Amino acid sequence: MGDVTDTTVAQTARVSSRDPLTRGPILPTLISFAAPNAIALCSSAVITICETAYVGLLGVSALAGVTLVFPITMLTQMMSGGAMGGAVAGAISRAIGSGDNQRARELAFSAFVIGGAAGVFFACLIWIVGPSAYRLLGGAGESLEAAIVFSNVIALAVVFIWLTNTMASIARGFGAMSTPAYVLLGAGLVQIGLGGGLAFGFGPLPQLGLTGVAVGQVAAFALSAIVLFVFLRTPGRRVPLHFDWHLLSRARLAAILRPSALAALSPIQSVLTVLILTALIARFGVEALAGYGVGSRLEFLLIPVAFSIGIGAVPMVGAAIGAGDVTRARRVAWTAATLGAAALALIAAIVIVSPDLWATLLVSDGAVLEAARTYLRVGSLGFPFLGVSLCLYFASQGAGRIIGPVLAQTLRLGLTICGGFALVLNDAPLWTLFALSAAAMAAQGLATAAAVRWTRWGAV
Repeated sequence: MGDVTDTTVAQTARVSSRDPLTRGPILPTLISFAAPNAIALCSSAVITICETAYVGLLGVSALAGVTLVFPITMLTQMMSGGAMGGAVAGAISRAIGSGDNQRARELAFSAFVIGGAAGVFFACLIWIVGPSAYRLLGGAGESLEAAIVFSNVIALAVVFIWLTNTMASIARGFGAMSTPAYVLLGAGLVQIGLGGGLAFGFGPLPQLGLTGVAVGQVAAFALSAIVLFVFLRTPGRRVPLHFDWHLLSRARLAAILRPSALAALSPIQSVLTVLILTALIARFGVEALAGYGVGSRLEFLLIPVAFSIGIGAVPMVGAAIGAGDVTRARRVAWTAATLGAAALALIAAIVIVSPDLWATLLVSDGAVLEAARTYLRVGSLGFPFLGVSLCLYFASQGAGRIIGPVLAQTLRLGLTICGGFALVLNDAPLWTLFALSAAAMAAQGLATAAAVRWTRWGAV
């Protein structure tokens, strides 16, 4: 199908010829936007390693319990930073690309209000529904108790996660990539130090076990939310965060909520995929479940790798669409997808050859290690396709055309459900579930690329 393009002089004159969002060279600009997010990624990597190591030292039951909670906490990150975050950054960047800074300010304030409300809603949902969800996933005994203790505190962190990611997305929408990345990096360092200290009672800190790990996350995201709030409120920003209820309107709220609701189906389906695999793998015992938790932590860690590239593409694609330059928008999207696939392929190659580089960082139990190694050797074959799908998902948010990538995620979920239950009913070995996971990722990546190729891009 063709694209709707309008590259008249009047439109392109609305933005400066030196604006990197609309006129800069694609690859260098994308890398410069992705680099700060990659720095924040280092924080995510260290947090993942440290927290899993903390929990591993607390025992296999604690590790299995946190594995039950982990998909829910990641859903919070993916929905606030990816689904709504991409919609916010895309809407603001399209407004800037068209030269309408007033609309950008209205969108920014509307996003802040929505983010705060969503944080409170999801925190309450975890408190109310969490214990039942963990039981459905196979949690029982000490692992279930650990999951409930951990999630009861993490629910409070959810409020600040939503606020932090929403304000970071507002900043990214007008091209400010560095500050959100450095704030998240600093928050990660706080989370590591305070969470570990409270888990084991270092120095004057009390020994709180799993509760301490969760409290570290609450404090880290509360601090990051405060810093980003001050940053956006500082006079002189390209799109400062104004507190004026007159900026709210049904049209602006809908401009964020409609694409956010559709985009949210992707992380929901992604987490459902992991939850289904978690429930199926739990049938093989607590060691298999804990080993899968170690391996799936790496998979979730790859999401920020692709995120750092994909979120850098959002304002570039959005501004190009706003300026009427669809050809540039598509070039940005495919460049991001190529970078994402290459980055995740490199990581996959490393863990296939040497799975212990990751697994032994987190656990030492023999049975758990074996399950983790199997997942890393087999499941990581799908990682490059995950990079393609995630980067094109974010690029599509910049273009305001997200339905194709969402349906591709539906395909992955459907394959996991049908294939997973077929394997279990036929008493297939554990490794076949991991192979199914890789195959479903490959199907999602190929379907996303096809959808973007044939979806009509133009003015939103």
